[in-house]
Amino acid sequence: MADAAASGTRTAQSAQRVLVAADKFKGSLTAVEVAERVTAGLRRIVPDLTVEALPVADGGDGTVAAAVAAGFQRREVRVTGPLGDPVTAAYALRDGTAVVEMAEASGLQRLPSGVLAPLTASTYGSGELVRAALDAGARSIVFGVGGSATTDGGAGMLSALGARFVTASGEPVAPGGGGLAELASADLSGLDPRLGSVEFVLASDVDNPLTGPKGAPAVYGPQKGASPKDVERLDAALAHFTKVLEVAVGPKAAEYAASPGAGAAGGIGYGALLLGAAFRPGIEVMLDVLGFAPALERADLVITGEGSLDEQTLHGKAPAGVAAAARAADKEVVAVCGRLALPPEVLGRAGIRRAYALTDLEPDVAKCIAEAGPILERTAERIARDFLS
Repeated sequence: MADAAASGTRTAQSAQRVLVAADKFKGSLTAVEVAERVTAGLRRIVPDLTVEALPVADGGDGTVAAAVAAGFQRREVRVTGPLGDPVTAAYALRDGTAVVEMAEASGLQRLPSGVLAPLTASTYGSGELVRAALDAGARSIVFGVGGSATTDGGAGMLSALGARFVTASGEPVAPGGGGLAELASADLSGLDPRLGSVEFVLASDVDNPLTGPKGAPAVYGPQKGASPKDVERLDAALAHFTKVLEVAVGPKAAEYAASPGAGAAGGIGYGALLLGAAFRPGIEVMLDVLGFAPALERADLVITGEGSLDEQTLHGKAPAGVAAAARAADKEVVAVCGRLALPPEVLGRAGIRRAYALTDLEPDVAKCIAEAGPILERTAERIARDFLS
């Protein structure tokens, strides 16, 4: 356990209402399950405690589930998976606002077990999800990106929405980032006209440009199975994609490629920017969409968290966003996590008074992952004793 306070184990006044606003523990618990387990542990110590659960996400995988938990309607549609096979993907809809998660259609979890396809995986299905949201009457689309199996610069998504990308022989380019090397011309005039009348927000915790040493292929390609040669090939193909698009749409094609967020989710951020999306940090967008502000106002203590609290957490991940908003509202925040890799002073600067790691109770990481639920309940009991009793 890490404590960002100099001393003491309790708040000056015991909290009466707790808001649980945590992200998933990847590979162990969904954000909804985290909230359920924390609530169960707290109430084991304080049975009549008022707990409000608001599972959160930063735009990556789990974003639709968080929206559904907040009251959005889950909509399912058959779309094209990253390798061309049909998959059932979901988006969320409420009052004209759609939450679309690209990983639902084009994420790593949509690949067959043990299969990676860095050169050929396509975002076509993500475009079909956006189109489904438009068909359902969405006037505002929050496009959460992350966890992708793809590095195609959003070309597949744009194709599904009416763009045409062809080779010198007039044939459609092959799916995936690798196929863009053969791109001869691009035509975006056939894009779905409804895109011009909706508010489109690109929600991501990644601010990388499209190409270069900090671009999508170099930074994230290896996570998707790209070898060093694949990375070079993909980077060159995406740079070529940008050059061809400059002919089709003008200098903004190059401007968008260098913009923050263009490299998100294998460059699908670039495709979204070409569609007119405004880039915003994913957690900020999702807190707005999920109704975090009124829930925060009702709370005395906020519990946030994710699987690993580490340096990445500080760069736009859900717990950092929750803590920043809570600190601005003068609310006390504690965090739960599977693994803790931040010292108390860093937690304190982030607005987190104390972090409770599952490894405090079970040093065996494999067992922590396998038994995350029960261990998290025991961790929540500790929070209740320290802050609520």
